[in-house]
Amino acid sequence: METIWFCLVAVMIAVYVVLDGFDLGAGIIHLFVARTDSERRAVLGSIGPVWDGNEVWLLAGGGTLYFAFPALYASSFSGFYLPLMIVLWLLILRGISIEFRNHIQSPVWQPLWDVVFAGASALLAIFFGAALGNVVRGVPLDASGEFFLPLWTDFTVGMDTGILDWYTILIAVAALLTLTLHGSLWVALKTEGAVEVRARRFARGVWWGLLAWVVAITLASFRIQPHLKASFEAHPWGYVFPLSAILGLIGIRVLDSRRAGLAAFLCSCLFILGMLTSAAFGIYPYVLPSNTDPALSLTVLNAAAPRYGLEIGLTWFIPGMLLTAGYFVYTYRNFSGKVREQERAD
Repeated sequence: METIWFCLVAVMIAVYVVLDGFDLGAGIIHLFVARTDSERRAVLGSIGPVWDGNEVWLLAGGGTLYFAFPALYASSFSGFYLPLMIVLWLLILRGISIEFRNHIQSPVWQPLWDVVFAGASALLAIFFGAALGNVVRGVPLDASGEFFLPLWTDFTVGMDTGILDWYTILIAVAALLTLTLHGSLWVALKTEGAVEVRARRFARGVWWGLLAWVVAITLASFRIQPHLKASFEAHPWGYVFPLSAILGLIGIRVLDSRRAGLAAFLCSCLFILGMLTSAAFGIYPYVLPSNTDPALSLTVLNAAAPRYGLEIGLTWFIPGMLLTAGYFVYTYRNFSGKVREQERAD
């Protein structure tokens, strides 16, 4: 039962990254691919009907984490207090930049919120990537399951490291490149004309950087976290996850060159899902490894809620997720198609 909830939490986080990831990516690139006010409104219009709904998956994932693994929730939310507050402020700034931008027609007001939108989106991608890097690398958990990390120390990986070191920065840049590519493909899919052309060109350039970065983070991850190698050697079927990521990355390049916009975007989704599930598979049964003593790590067993509660929760979780999935399918079908430049973002 604990393993089932580990998989469910991992899937919810992956779904959030896939859905809100293209929102973040659209924010990252919109200053580069949209040069006029109408073009920027078209980019915002491509995410306008869905961006706030996509963020619900972050709240749902956090709530599920609290329910299924309360020890992990308590430990991580206290140890990562500072970056979590930064993320909260970035989410607030990003949300109000979308909502406030079109309230006043001014040569200062709109460019200000455009910059805030782009900056908050980029920093969120970076902090989310650094968070994943911390989970894979491990944190200095003590016997009570608590830890504290400063934002940075000397940027080396060790017992006295901070939230930012050379490895977590490497993962953060990979996350930035991944979501930039993901957002570029979404904007190319949803817009037309000059914006679509620029978005496709931007995606092709970012793809090469991401390819090099994927090789770098793969080598670094196996060096930093030995448990990854042990997991894949013990269960070779797990290679299906990194292989799906590789297929997704190749598919992006091949299909985008053929102007198959939807297929290329779906390959980007596959790449993200493959990378995140590879990380989850690699660290299992850990949910938060200790980089000081593996015996102090939080696992699916010692961090989980009582089994009876997990069983009851599953009976409510399944119909709830089916309703949510149905709603999202309806929403995306209802707002499918290209966005015209003259349309205003909601």
